[in-house]
Amino acid sequence: MASLNVGNLGEYLREQRRNAQLSLRQLADAAGVSNPYLSQIERGLRKPSADILQQLAKALRISAETLYVQAGILDEREREELETRAVIMADPSINERQKQVLLQIYESFRKENSADGLAADADADPPS
Repeated sequence: MASLNVGNLGEYLREQRRNAQLSLRQLADAAGVSNPYLSQIERGLRKPSADILQQLAKALRISAETLYVQAGILDEREREELETRAVIMADPSINERQKQVLLQIYESFRKENSADGLAADADADPPS
């Protein structure tokens, strides 16, 4: 069976499993996947679905977004945005209205900075 191009997902999973001091069988049981399937993921022979990655992340106590980035499902910027939004929404010290306002401000800054980046790129290009 040829290795699939799944980035460093398998290596990353193996490293996270070892850091958590879990055997392959223990992680497979905790994530609800078969031992052979997890082994194939770690060796780069299988590309797991987002659902399986979420189960593995939960069992490893890491963010699913981190695994999505490793698997090429999500890029790093999207992961950072999702994590920022999740932190804001999980903050018990602010109320729902404040959370929504903060998210709107955050989004406006992201759009502004994105537009500034595009304008800077356009200015850097020599005229045709």
